[in-house]
Amino acid sequence: MDSGPLVPANSGVVREIPLTSLELGRAAAPQVYPILPSQESVAGEYIRLLAKRKWIILSCVATVFAVVAIASLKMTPIYEANGSIAINKPDTTLNFQNSATFSLDYYDPTELDTEVKILQSDLLALQVIKELNLDHSGGASGQAPSLEVTPDPLQVDSAHLSSLIGGFKGSLRVALSPNTRIIEVHYRSGDPQMAANVVNTLMQTYVENNFKSRFESTMQASDWLNKQLVDLQMKVETSQEKLVRYQKEHEILGMDEKQNITTAKLDELNKALTSAESERMDKEAFYRLMESGDPDAIASSAGGLDTPGSQSACALLENLRAKQAELRIQAADLNTQFGPSYHKLAQINNQLKEIDTQIQAEMRKIASKVRGQYMTALQRENMLRDALEKQKQEANKLNESAIQYNILKRDSESYRQLYEGLLQRMKEAGVSAGLKSNNFRIVDTARVPNGPIEPNIPRNLGFALVLGLMSGVGLAFLLEGLDNTVRTTEQAQAISGLAPLGMIPLGSKGMREGSNGKRLALAASNEAVELITQVRPQSQMAESYRALRTSLLLTNLGAPPKVIMVTSALPQEGKSTTSINCAIVLAQKGVRVLLIDADLRRPSIHKTLGMGPRSGLSNVLTGSTTLQQAITRTPILPNLHVLPAGTPPPNPAELLASTNMRDVLAQLREEYDHIVVDTPPTLSVTDAVVLSPRADAVILVIRSGQTTKQALRRSRDVLMQVNAKVSGVLLNAVDLSSPDYYYYYEYQGKYARYYRDDESSHNGDEEDVEETSPASSSSA
Repeated sequence: MDSGPLVPANSGVVREIPLTSLELGRAAAPQVYPILPSQESVAGEYIRLLAKRKWIILSCVATVFAVVAIASLKMTPIYEANGSIAINKPDTTLNFQNSATFSLDYYDPTELDTEVKILQSDLLALQVIKELNLDHSGGASGQAPSLEVTPDPLQVDSAHLSSLIGGFKGSLRVALSPNTRIIEVHYRSGDPQMAANVVNTLMQTYVENNFKSRFESTMQASDWLNKQLVDLQMKVETSQEKLVRYQKEHEILGMDEKQNITTAKLDELNKALTSAESERMDKEAFYRLMESGDPDAIASSAGGLDTPGSQSACALLENLRAKQAELRIQAADLNTQFGPSYHKLAQINNQLKEIDTQIQAEMRKIASKVRGQYMTALQRENMLRDALEKQKQEANKLNESAIQYNILKRDSESYRQLYEGLLQRMKEAGVSAGLKSNNFRIVDTARVPNGPIEPNIPRNLGFALVLGLMSGVGLAFLLEGLDNTVRTTEQAQAISGLAPLGMIPLGSKGMREGSNGKRLALAASNEAVELITQVRPQSQMAESYRALRTSLLLTNLGAPPKVIMVTSALPQEGKSTTSINCAIVLAQKGVRVLLIDADLRRPSIHKTLGMGPRSGLSNVLTGSTTLQQAITRTPILPNLHVLPAGTPPPNPAELLASTNMRDVLAQLREEYDHIVVDTPPTLSVTDAVVLSPRADAVILVIRSGQTTKQALRRSRDVLMQVNAKVSGVLLNAVDLSSPDYYYYYEYQGKYARYYRDDESSHNGDEEDVEETSPASSSSA
């Protein structure tokens, strides 16, 4: 029965616990290893990355800090002088009459910004440069005085003028204080006295220029007004003469009063005509009603007549109609009681006829009166309409004459008002020009600065630390992003999709450093690394190879693999070392193991084991020797045999793909429990690819920090294309002190006593080897 995983015992001897067939089947069953999502925090990943690249970060910080420190110490001291100007609101006491028409609380946000731009103007800069003679001293840019004499800065060429202004404005800074009407002026220079002089001169020149500009603008306005007054006076006289001449020609006297009478008369006639039309329409409506001959309608509308006779006639008509109705009622009653032949009924009928006659007579009288009233109202309406038309003609004639009259009168009044207004303004301008009122005031004059403002060494050094740290961190992330190599088993599994069979460290801590702190020669020896499982069985590297053995034995269902092929993606990745140590740990179980060097191009196993040149696999495949003659027993373990590569052939790939190789492997399967085959790199030649389908398990060895991701993917694809049984990936030459293997630290201190390689534990290691010899491996 195959042994199970290795566990450390209290005595320090590595023993193997046997597994039952059921447990072996469960352990070997899963062939697909899903890529589980990492449960680690992103912050933890960043911290490990920074710890991994700490020397790069520290180098960047140190370099930037040193450069900034040296530059700061070599900088020329710069001094800054400060001053301030207050810009008050205009003084309203100088405004006359209605000239101050705007609100005193009005605020124009562009007013103060305009003044800031004026303080930064080229003209003001040239005035200061000329007054302080900065073009001769070189102080405009804060540099040392120049011995060269230049002409007036206002007369120099454009290039020199631009240089002077640029140097001056480069050292000048003008800023508006927030929520105030104060402008702050700052100037920097290498000479503290020069800085103060420039600020004071600039502010004084600015205030004087403002006063001069206001005075000159006032005087210019006064002169312009004086010229305009002469023209306006002539226009006023001319317009008045035209107005008087037009009045005489058109006989217009009292234009306003006459126009009012005519208009009023026209309005009265219009109102009277409207009333007459309304009255005529009422009379006409009643007249039409009378012509209809309806007594009931006439009786109901007769009350509208406005004459006393008409009213009495209407009252009489109403009485007759009431009496008529009464008699008709009586006649109806008598006719009902006594019949139509009753004598009183005849009397009543005669009375009704008489009343009807009277009613008709009264209606004719009323109709005659209504017709007369209608004709009277119609005649009055016509008369008023004729009078209104005559009044309209008279008003139109007056309006035609008044148009030109009003034009002339309006021109005359406008010229006169404009003349009076300009005359008043000219008088006010003359008074204002003599007043020295200015709303610009210097609040703080510039004092000579006590100390330089630059260089600020503490600030520069702090900025250098931050910049160096940011640059180092950025460079660390950049290098990590550009790193295309595989470093961890998690990366290998995620890239290839193959199960990680384990990882082989560069060497245990005890191998790299002894108890007294000095290096051991054994760790630097190639023989020590390639035979580490035999020379130092208690080392961490040897334990890693035994873990690889356990993984291999559990890869196949049913039975452990017999033919184990070891290959790599590229050269120098440790496949030969892995083959040798894998064969040793398998032989330490007490089974028969054969190590075949199938790298027919660059064989190395016979050199590592101290064997001289001799016949091997190539000779067996070509038929020049037999297996028994080529296979030799190693002095390392009695049950470990080696089949060297033999004489380098001209066609290695064809030999490994031949039927002879198949027959040789079939024969060796019967004689040995495990066969470890060392092959060339997969991506370099096709030897390993053609041989891989005949192996029960293929180990793909990659080197941590050296094998690229593309090489790993390509080698996997090449092996999968030929249906090779790739058991997994072995990560070789792992630096466990790297931050990539942070999880190893928490176990390293607890289990470090199991990996002892110092001189004092050497004897104990030999005892452990004896206990793992075939005699003590009965469970294998």
